[in-house]
Amino acid sequence: MEGLWGWALAAAASGDWIASAWAAVRARAVAPALEAGVWVCLAMSVMLVVEVCYMSIVSFVAVKLLRRVPERRYKWEPMPVSSGSGKGGDEEAAVGGGEAYPMVLVQIPMYNEREVYKLSIGAACALTWPVDRIIIQVLDDSTDPFVKELVELECKDWASKNINIKYEIRESRKGYKAGALRKGMEHSYAQECDFVAIFDADFQPEPDFLLRTVPFLVHNPKIALVQTRWEFVNYDVCLMTRIQKMSLDYHFKVEQESGSSMHAFFGFNGTAGVWRVSAISEAGGWKDRTTVEDMDLAVRASLKGWQFLYVGDIRVKSELPSTLKAYRHQQHRWTCGAANLFRKMGPAIVRSKGVSVWKKFHLLYSFFFVRRVIAPILTFLFYCIVIPLSVMVPEVSIPIWGMFYIPTAITIMNAIRNPCSIHLIPIWILFENVMSMHRMRAALTGLLETTYVDEWVVTEKVGDQVKDKLEVPLLTPVKPTECVERIYVPELVVAFYLLLCASYDFVLGAGRYYLYIFLQAFAFLVLGFGFVGTTAPCSCP
Repeated sequence: MEGLWGWALAAAASGDWIASAWAAVRARAVAPALEAGVWVCLAMSVMLVVEVCYMSIVSFVAVKLLRRVPERRYKWEPMPVSSGSGKGGDEEAAVGGGEAYPMVLVQIPMYNEREVYKLSIGAACALTWPVDRIIIQVLDDSTDPFVKELVELECKDWASKNINIKYEIRESRKGYKAGALRKGMEHSYAQECDFVAIFDADFQPEPDFLLRTVPFLVHNPKIALVQTRWEFVNYDVCLMTRIQKMSLDYHFKVEQESGSSMHAFFGFNGTAGVWRVSAISEAGGWKDRTTVEDMDLAVRASLKGWQFLYVGDIRVKSELPSTLKAYRHQQHRWTCGAANLFRKMGPAIVRSKGVSVWKKFHLLYSFFFVRRVIAPILTFLFYCIVIPLSVMVPEVSIPIWGMFYIPTAITIMNAIRNPCSIHLIPIWILFENVMSMHRMRAALTGLLETTYVDEWVVTEKVGDQVKDKLEVPLLTPVKPTECVERIYVPELVVAFYLLLCASYDFVLGAGRYYLYIFLQAFAFLVLGFGFVGTTAPCSCP
């Protein structure tokens, strides 16, 4: 008995020693470093909330209050109706040939798009435009011989219906999408076109798409690009796609609208837009130096003095990634490419001549630094690392305005523009915080040009299976034990860290943040075990 009591006293003494040692290390090293990290994060939070409020106010006032719609800001007249029969649309809107209609090239880049190639080609061939003034160009980079044969047969089938469609392939996939678009513009028939409309393989424009967009370019010679809004055919497939829709709706309603209204500039979305061919040439054409060739071209064209126009009333059907793996790859490409473009274009923006200081400031600070660097880094660093760690370091306190007021303001700005999805806002916050881990890593990869900076993984698509095989509940377990690929170790590591911090706060800490940290840990666990999205075929044997 005495031996047991002595062991207990020794253990208690040892515990006191460990606690004392941790307190000393905490006070001398951890607390100062964490304090500095807190104030850096708070400074970035202020920059981000100011940017979000500015964009939200501009987009709301310009569109909702002042009704500064594109048709009122720029000249727009309908294309003249001539005799003859048109493709797609009703008989009253049918158009025939005529020099009044500019030559339009429609480019459809694709890569092994077995599920959606018919949808995109069919929609492009149904566009209402004189048959002798439009060329459909299918840029097929497929590596699967069977898929290539299917796409070529589809093009031949439309060609037999008197549609001017070209099936183009190249020897290698060098430059990925940018390389395909650049190669497509080198053909003699493409160089004779005035405008080029670009649609990814899963995009399906309405027949009147060109009739509604091209007049802006015809009557306003300073406009280089008309960007339209995306509409999602599978947004209600699962909870993950609904959250994606919320984020992308905010992007179009706020970011694109405010950029178009205030600066006549925004980042090209890579699809569902119409470019002036002369603007592409003047800007230097398509470049494959980053994975965001669309943003690259937009920035270079803007520095040449060209203006961009976003038309939110025109929507083009598309598909959202429905598996977590596909969504992660997409977000890495978008985030990494944008940060890497900032690294490459920053000096050129500063040195550019003929561009106002205000425009340079907007590009460098607002468009790139705050939105493409600070936003992805801050979200994970502050809300998933610094705040949870602060519960174990009582010497460091976080002001309530940084902990509560700023994130609440950002959330309200998003909720206002997504009233139909306001009930999903809490889940949206947790999901976006988890994804911020990958966005931060991608942003740092782009800034530092480390491994995977040029990684390009084509987003998986399901096409017509959206209606047939993906009707699943909002949250469907995918039985991760059946396949190791569905277990994501980084998420599980962060979940363990958050659980540790939350437990400490609940048992030994002040008990201020444990509820939030537990919820965030649960979100990381759910994604770490693959309990989101739709069931994807498993490649494991």
